Amino acid sequence: MSVTGYVGMLNIKQLLPELIPPPEVYAGTQAGFRLRVSNTKRHIPSFLIRMESGHSLGGVVPFVPRSQAAERPVTFLFPRRGKVTLDPVRISSNFPVNFFTRFWMFDLQQQLIVFPALLPLSADDGPPSDVSGASRCVDQRGQEGELERIASYSGREPFKTIHWKLSARGDDLLVKQFGSQSAPPLHVDLDSMPGSTLEERISQAAWLVKRWSMQRPVSLMLEQTHIPAGMGAQHERHLLTELALYACD
Repeated sequence: MSVTGYVGMLNIKQLLPELIPPPEVYAGTQAGFRLRVSNTKRHIPSFLIRMESGHSLGGVVPFVPRSQAAERPVTFLFPRRGKVTLDPVRISSNFPVNFFTRFWMFDLQQQLIVFPALLPLSADDGPPSDVSGASRCVDQRGQEGELERIASYSGREPFKTIHWKLSARGDDLLVKQFGSQSAPPLHVDLDSMPGSTLEERISQAAWLVKRWSMQRPVSLMLEQTHIPAGMGAQHERHLLTELALYACD
């Protein structure tokens, strides 16, 4: 009993878990995380490691080599938007004999932002002209107007817009973004959205931001706060974060 107890505790010692979230998490939608466990022992592997976080089970990892890591997918569902603290991670094992289960609890104090649920304004792919809270806009951004900004290449822009000289100075491709008089920015005013409740209006505004921010400039009005028009993945995340944290207790 003493030997198996010592071996069992040694098996789960110096294991460090990590929860790796996806790039975006939305309220009411299942999100796929990765639960990784690193074996920091220099000479001893670990066996039959079970990983759990909250009610999500990462499964059993049969073998974690010394000084290496293993991971399993886990799924979380967050009912509400806002800042969320993730549950502690439980690492356990019944090695070397299936009689006792030994475990460690790790409170990672890990927080993330849950974006609002996306609520489409209509069945169409774009905002209709009669919806209050969003100005009418066309499908494409101008390519021949004045240069407005330099942004990261998302894979959707034409190759002719790539700024090769600036891109050569770093690791990422950069593109030139041009304005167009026929394509004004999309202005989203939360108070003017057609939803009957605050959460519906926030979800509708989030849908507009997600639908259009990679194609054209989008601005956002939240009571007295006005976020100027911009586009791209970073601007989209900024707007969604503002909506996620708006009026949250």
